[in-house]
Amino acid sequence: MHALTAVLCLLLLMTGCSKKDATSPDMKESQEAKALLQGIWVDDETENVVFKVLGDTVFYPDSTSQPAYFKIVADTMILGESAVKYPLVKQMEHVFWFINQNGDTVKLVKSNNEADSLNFTKKRPEVLTITDVTKRDTVVTYDNERYHCYVAINPTKYQVTSTAYTDDGVEVSNVYYDNIVHLSVFHGNNRLFGKNFQKMEFTKFVPKEFLEQAILSNVEYDRADADGFHFDATLCTPNAASCYMVEIIVSFKAQVSMKLLEN
Repeated sequence: MHALTAVLCLLLLMTGCSKKDATSPDMKESQEAKALLQGIWVDDETENVVFKVLGDTVFYPDSTSQPAYFKIVADTMILGESAVKYPLVKQMEHVFWFINQNGDTVKLVKSNNEADSLNFTKKRPEVLTITDVTKRDTVVTYDNERYHCYVAINPTKYQVTSTAYTDDGVEVSNVYYDNIVHLSVFHGNNRLFGKNFQKMEFTKFVPKEFLEQAILSNVEYDRADADGFHFDATLCTPNAASCYMVEIIVSFKAQVSMKLLEN
């Protein structure tokens, strides 16, 4: 009995070892599958262009999504730096089916329409800028004194990569320029306060993972009271309706404090 148990355990161990993950270092990439995938692929039902494969790179038809490196290992397509895995259902010379991140089967066919290549004429995806208002002046009267609050939203060359999904449920990366927001408070001709705010100054209130993909999209005057001047700073991810709002309070002695309002 003990010998039989040992044999069974050995067989189970051998079986477990034979099932290797597609990302395992010793699993080889399928060059044949990669060769079959070269070309432009369209949705089988809508005939909309989904992506183009050239070499080991996937290109997307929109002007903002970044190209992504891919490989096919053990009936799985591994896409992008985050190594998102898409199980393959069927792959032939002109047919490519895979399961997207929603669990749906995406059915593609290889395009034979030369006009579809026009979707890939741009050499580099554009980097987007997100600003609602670039400048905002607010005149404030408090305790019979007149103040002037000035906010300027300035796009930078600091790039933020944000994750999005195509209509077929494929993860893509879009790149945006972050903003620096200048905030000043004047009392007559005297500037009480002036500072440039960047998103990393809000690390105490916003999770790091969120902040890495977020834009400092706006700072807006709210009100004045005995504590000083209240401004609402909004940090949002470009591709989702997800934001954090942090209150900036500038006191009459030019001291700054912050607190999280909502997320």
